Amino acid sequence: MQHFTHGGAQVAALHDEKTGSWQYVVSDPDTGAAAIIDPVWDFDEKAAATSTRNADALLDHVRDAGLKVEWILDTHPHADHFSAAPYLKEKLGVPTAIGDMVTGVQALWKDIYGLDDDFPTDGRQWDRLFKAGDTFKVGGLEGRVMFSPGHTMASITYVIGANAFVHDTLMMPYAGTSRADFPGGDSHALYRSIQEILALPDETGVFVGHDYGPDGREPACFSTAREQKIDNIHVGGGVSEADFVALRDKRDATLPLPKLMLHALQVNIRGGRLPEPEANGVSYLRVPLNAMS
Repeated sequence: MQHFTHGGAQVAALHDEKTGSWQYVVSDPDTGAAAIIDPVWDFDEKAAATSTRNADALLDHVRDAGLKVEWILDTHPHADHFSAAPYLKEKLGVPTAIGDMVTGVQALWKDIYGLDDDFPTDGRQWDRLFKAGDTFKVGGLEGRVMFSPGHTMASITYVIGANAFVHDTLMMPYAGTSRADFPGGDSHALYRSIQEILALPDETGVFVGHDYGPDGREPACFSTAREQKIDNIHVGGGVSEADFVALRDKRDATLPLPKLMLHALQVNIRGGRLPEPEANGVSYLRVPLNAMS
């Protein structure tokens, strides 16, 4: 786990090697209040088995640091891992939240998965649906929600203190940006979302959602808005929207789907819950054949 003190907050960052995902515990050093952002619920696709290794590591950190968690936050319904939000809610008894446009993602993927008409697409699976501009508190730290569509139609950025948790919008400057070709994604919208993030004060901490340690690097998660504006290989130096969209769309056309995407989204549109068990007490995942080809 990596540790940062920046922008009035303390941030512990846990990397999941399998999915390249960063998970965060951001806390107010004055009160010990904390929020958990984008926790991973482990899934072994070969055995079709879940486990709580990552989530338990987050809980261990919370306990060892003497923190009081007030929020469990997801930035969007993830395509590469299950969300551990319900598990952590059960352990901690605190509310879960996501952006209010998740209802559009639910409706889209309900159709792709062929779910029953009674599957709810009103976001009731979370305790709070944040709208753009909504604010919340983490102890004495002010939290603010930015709508950041493009990677998905529901993606949001959490600005807590002087730190932006951007997940699948920006990557580290040497890695560029995230893809925009999933159902509901849009490279034009992604560019505009990134510009809003880059317009934050230069010293704003930018905490990304993924890093895969390219070229033998150690996985990293932290940069500043200034570093992103100057050095990001896709948008740094004032790249135009047209040039970005051309680059992003060309690159996306070469990328395979995340290997857990069709497993994960049917769980994550349920807020991180498995489908209801069948008569034999076992839950089953659906695989929509040829739907993504």
